[in-house]
Amino acid sequence: MLSIAARSGVLSPYLQTTKHAVKSVVFPGAKELVPAAAPGGTRLTHTDIKIPDFTDYRRQEVLNPTKSSQESSEERRVFSYLVTGATTVVGVYAAKTVVTQFVSSMSASADVLALSKIEIKLSEIPEGKNMTFKWRGKPLFVRHRTEKEIATEEAVNIGELRDPQHDKDRVINPRWVIVLGVCTHLGCVPISNAGEFGGYYCPCHGSHYDASGRIRKGPAPLNLEVPYYEFPDDDTVIVG
Repeated sequence: MLSIAARSGVLSPYLQTTKHAVKSVVFPGAKELVPAAAPGGTRLTHTDIKIPDFTDYRRQEVLNPTKSSQESSEERRVFSYLVTGATTVVGVYAAKTVVTQFVSSMSASADVLALSKIEIKLSEIPEGKNMTFKWRGKPLFVRHRTEKEIATEEAVNIGELRDPQHDKDRVINPRWVIVLGVCTHLGCVPISNAGEFGGYYCPCHGSHYDASGRIRKGPAPLNLEVPYYEFPDDDTVIVG
């Protein structure tokens, strides 16, 4: 094996060196220089790598420092406005779609809507009596009032009521009072044809209602609730 000095001496005619390292090797008959390898076989340069050209993606003022950036700045601003506007429109439309689908999913189905109405034959309720029906899981009071009860309730001074309501505002047909049988105090079920005012009496905490379902005495803050109902004919009422 030749020593480093010997090998250097032998190859010196063919070496092009710098101050600190061999730059390249020139072999007899070769037309170009062959880069010398670094110790350990690592190449000092990589001449086979192509550098990408990003000229097409650069702004004109970068390529030409003398050109004003005002024009491209306005173009970028307009582009930003367009993107923002389009994104906003798409976002609003998507939100509307989501809300619409959510509300639709919360709507009652056909079978539930069918159960939300009740049809009552009024001829089955004697005058002066109250009948209780079940509607939407709650008791429903239907009262057939006498002429005396109608006159009494219409003569009440609404200024003396805790929850002022005229009798005519609570009934469609004066002969019939239709209210939910749920006390507005804590939700107990009142007793019909009872209490100091001849209407309804709540045994839980002593609330007295008249024959129009209006609170007259006791802790209840409001009148009995009147649901939506209609009379398709003189003998039938549909609640709901």
